[in-house]
Amino acid sequence: MKTFSGLNSERIDALLASIRSVCEGLAEIRLMEVCGTHTVSIFRSGIRSLLPKNVRLISGPGCPVCVTPSGYLDAACNLAGRSGVTVCTYGDMVRVPGTDGSLADHRAQGGDVRVVYSVRDALRYAMDTPDKEVVFLAIGFETTAPATASAILEARRSDVKNFSVLEGHKLVVPAMRTLLSDPSTALDGFICPGHVSVVIGSAAYKPISREYGKPCVVAGFEPIQILACVERLAMQVREGRADVENVYQVAVKEEGNVVAMQRIEEVFQPAAATWRAMGSFPDSGLKLRQSYQEFDAARRFGLKTDGDYEPPACRCGDVIQGKVEPLECALFGKTCTTTHPIGPCMVSSEGTCAAWFKYGSVAR
Repeated sequence: MKTFSGLNSERIDALLASIRSVCEGLAEIRLMEVCGTHTVSIFRSGIRSLLPKNVRLISGPGCPVCVTPSGYLDAACNLAGRSGVTVCTYGDMVRVPGTDGSLADHRAQGGDVRVVYSVRDALRYAMDTPDKEVVFLAIGFETTAPATASAILEARRSDVKNFSVLEGHKLVVPAMRTLLSDPSTALDGFICPGHVSVVIGSAAYKPISREYGKPCVVAGFEPIQILACVERLAMQVREGRADVENVYQVAVKEEGNVVAMQRIEEVFQPAAATWRAMGSFPDSGLKLRQSYQEFDAARRFGLKTDGDYEPPACRCGDVIQGKVEPLECALFGKTCTTTHPIGPCMVSSEGTCAAWFKYGSVAR
């Protein structure tokens, strides 16, 4: 059994006892975490092995790299192959295969691909190299969107003409709606993402509980927080309630980060977006407002980013929708490994397949 050295073991024991008591006699409870950081924490700590057999934790579309369609990768690779263009990206994106290789492949062929830690690094590089077109790959959920918006506002103030973003931000609540609209994905509640909730606030999930009758609980990333979240969700299921609760009150407010949301709204507006293997659905992504179109790399370079392609036999799309677990993919651990990934779920540090592959039996 997994041990939790350095943590409040008595509190954990009490939470586990409470969960067992609450879940006794209930049918299977299917709870989805909509955050890649939650996924990794759950697998690394072995939480699954500690829960009652009728509590099933399911990984959802919480990995930004994993939900980015292959068309976006192809557009990024197109840019990397152009003379005078520098592509700046977070590290996880470099090894994700597109239909014409990965950014790593294009870098090996002479493309200028640089790993950055933030969008501001990309903006600074653009300021320092005015003879190059610098494109930042703007992916991620509401967590990273405020920083992208701030960089665009700074680029406008500083009159930086050679900086643009390839927009690929996604919105969490529309993704949850899409999952619940699919009858093949049966869920009883959501472990809501901590980082995203800091920005959008716990109240953002009220439509999910109200319209779909699904309980939502916001949690942090330590095992004790995740177990407290599972306890609250199980209690709601037992009592037939569907409320929004927050066990991460130290960081998440009901209204969220108002300034960050205002920054997003100033620069972006909701738009239809393509999610890998899930299709396109309305208002699930962001696009630059008309007044900021000058920073739109897709428009500047005449690119499309919404095409999608899934390699034969790869089941990343089913994994991120919670329809299958990685072991149900015929490629997992055989032709698809962290060294030689076929799908993005095996590439990203927040990918479900990568977590299963790394932590092995602990993940089960």
